[in-house]
Amino acid sequence: MEQKRKIVPPVYLLLTLAAMTGLNYLLPIAQFTYDPYTTYAGIALIAVGVSIAVVAAGAFWRAGTPVIPFEKSTALVTGGLFRYTRNPMYLGMIVLLLGAGLTFGSVGSLLPVPLFAWIIVRNFIRGEENFLQEIFGDEYLKYKSKVRRWL
Repeated sequence: MEQKRKIVPPVYLLLTLAAMTGLNYLLPIAQFTYDPYTTYAGIALIAVGVSIAVVAAGAFWRAGTPVIPFEKSTALVTGGLFRYTRNPMYLGMIVLLLGAGLTFGSVGSLLPVPLFAWIIVRNFIRGEENFLQEIFGDEYLKYKSKVRRWL
């Protein structure tokens, strides 16, 4: 059951960042105080989010299994960050977006983040879970019962 997606998650990430930027300038709801510590916290979250996603992608690379959603998986990665979340790459993207929202400094810029999470769950995670269950069967079900989708 190999499915191809025309738009991959990083494209949704970039579209969400663009929407956040636009909302920050066009609909600056509830501006945070321009405190440099908020900006530093945002930059730190961006760095943490990128790091999480890169480390998780590296685990796929080391296991010899594709990172692109719905390409046939050749290994079930359960170590490293995958011991704590079944979706560290997506989690990293959300952490990055939250950091960007803090850096922008307005509640309006954070509005697209829940939509991004919903799109990722609807368009990718649910299908990937079914896909992995078909490929790895009980091994995946056991993993799924022990490790949460997010945290």
